[in-house]
Amino acid sequence: MESQRNRTPQKFFGFHSFAEPGFPASFAGAFRDNIRHFLARCAEPEHYDLGGMPIWCTFLVYESRGTVLPLYTIEEDVKQSDRPFCDYCRCAGWSHHLVTKRKYHMIIPANDEWQKSLDEGAFDLQTHLLHGLIHCNGFGHLICINGIDGGSKFITGREIMDLWDRICTALHARQISVEDLSQKHEMDLRVLYGVAYGQSWFGQWGYRFCRGSFGVKEHHYQKAIECLSSIELDQVVDDFSLAIGCTSIKQIIHHYRDMSDADLVTIRDLFRFMLSLKSTAPSATFPSWSGKKLTFPIKRGSLKCSSGFPLKSLPSINEKPAKCRKFSALAANLDSRWPVRRLEHVAEVIVEALREKRTSMRGSSCGMTRQEARDAARVYIGDTGLIDHVLKVMNNVIVGSYIVRRAVNRCTKVLEYTIQDLKGATTKEEFLPLPKAPDSALPLIRHSEFNVVSDVAYLYRKLLHGHSISDSVKFAVQVILYSKNFVKQWPFRDDADDSLRFICRMMMSSMDTISGIGFDILPREYVAVPLYATVGDLKLSVQKAMQDTYCMMEKMFVTEILEMEETRDEEVVFGAVESGRELSMRCCGLDMEESLRYQGGTETWTVRCKCGTSDDDGERMVACDVCETWQHTRCSGIEDSEGVPRLFVCDDCCNSLAPASRKCNYEVWDTPSLSSSSKKLKLLYSD
Repeated sequence: MESQRNRTPQKFFGFHSFAEPGFPASFAGAFRDNIRHFLARCAEPEHYDLGGMPIWCTFLVYESRGTVLPLYTIEEDVKQSDRPFCDYCRCAGWSHHLVTKRKYHMIIPANDEWQKSLDEGAFDLQTHLLHGLIHCNGFGHLICINGIDGGSKFITGREIMDLWDRICTALHARQISVEDLSQKHEMDLRVLYGVAYGQSWFGQWGYRFCRGSFGVKEHHYQKAIECLSSIELDQVVDDFSLAIGCTSIKQIIHHYRDMSDADLVTIRDLFRFMLSLKSTAPSATFPSWSGKKLTFPIKRGSLKCSSGFPLKSLPSINEKPAKCRKFSALAANLDSRWPVRRLEHVAEVIVEALREKRTSMRGSSCGMTRQEARDAARVYIGDTGLIDHVLKVMNNVIVGSYIVRRAVNRCTKVLEYTIQDLKGATTKEEFLPLPKAPDSALPLIRHSEFNVVSDVAYLYRKLLHGHSISDSVKFAVQVILYSKNFVKQWPFRDDADDSLRFICRMMMSSMDTISGIGFDILPREYVAVPLYATVGDLKLSVQKAMQDTYCMMEKMFVTEILEMEETRDEEVVFGAVESGRELSMRCCGLDMEESLRYQGGTETWTVRCKCGTSDDDGERMVACDVCETWQHTRCSGIEDSEGVPRLFVCDDCCNSLAPASRKCNYEVWDTPSLSSSSKKLKLLYSD
């Protein structure tokens, strides 16, 4: 039901700066605590709920458009939910994880839904610009993102991923999984980007191989990528020179080789160069040999793309200039408790530090992270609050004879400050932006770059999916297609503050082990305690953290810390153990009768498939009616487009039921819905 907002939001945050380091707040605890602080500081409660689940809204301002968009956070109580178990955990290989008490859904709806209330089916929609789910233990899943091609009117997929990554980092998420099924122009992007960059599109944010379907392991995935990316272009030209309908391949390869100042030797070099052309020259019209008319030649220049290939200079239009202001004028308008002269002094100190680093590194693009700039200024200025206040506003400002810029380093993904000589520049001057890496969520079809994209698609179809390719190439492509699940892991952070942090590794007591529970090591959790905390305080903190996180631990208690067995509860932790280390703790009181135990559910699955899979990988499976073990329908000869037969007997059971010493007649059992490839044999025995 549509519902116009009848109140004025009190908190606004910039879309592109939200959740940057130190902004809007510093979260130093575990995710289960940080998410609560986040909702209290950065969100406002909605006046309605979603099936009994409370909703908060964070208002983000997309600066260039002057548009406010909502970021909803919904807290799902697992015990009250009709779907307490997590299918995403199961597909990611986390079926053994314990069921957490709460899930947090973060949703940015489609543009047309920004002024409407969330419906009860919001969790199932695939039209959201962003939908992420994070369990209160810090493990979560990126369910969907939709950029320009997915329905967004102006927000790109890269911008949405940047926002999601900043939020996960700020709130101390532990691991986030994603199932990469993205396609563009009938190209599977995990194949295209795997060949061009050795990783999926999500790999730009640190997502790495998690698990594959049909028994594919990480070393299979890496070998498949290596196999495809190392194909030499000269061999491609020879193989396809006489193939019917493939004469354009030779012309395309020669054409882009002529465009590049670097040698294009392999198919990886070619795809990376072509994708770089698409991303660095949004207004250039490129010649094409795949159905488009040849246009103007492109002259040589000095611009280099993000992949390292020297490009020829490309015309660039419609780039809005970055407007700069004098820092003195900006400081005069700041609502600050420090006088303007002190603000200017801090700015000059920071600029001098940037200038010295640039001189020592002999490069005009050498920058400093926020922490490095802060430490450099701290040598001369004792007030750290003053330094932070100045660093917060130092972007596109003029200090003396320099312009100070602030941007994210594309290699380290960390915010950096750089300086540029003011000589020859004005506040209205356009500075050429750094080339961006290819963005899978950017609209590929633009009139100015349609030719390059069509050439990429043409080569993709012919070289990776054509009828003339070798069996080894087909197999390698299939391995990459089976590799859909990726995960990003954030390392444990022990911040330099007045707290002690530990990784607490829970272990059951012998009493609970004898009770028959199916595992002997419980999850690791992050716990922070103050410097003056005693051993007893640490035990109590761990106990409360576990009780607050997992359903089956509501009555658990910590009996001992194995590394501190001889330390009394009254003694202080500081000095006894070092902050940041892992501690093993024995616990009792687990609820063995709790039905919400594993994320994989209460059913016991036995998976034994000929491909080597021993666990549910999210692919369609069928159970044998004799031994009740599960295996893939595809591995059993049942095509994906076909239905599952009412009666299914696996090969092992067929062999055991028909021993060679007995006479056995085989009768073909068929159903109209199945093709000949999936007909099953019905066994008729006779003495």
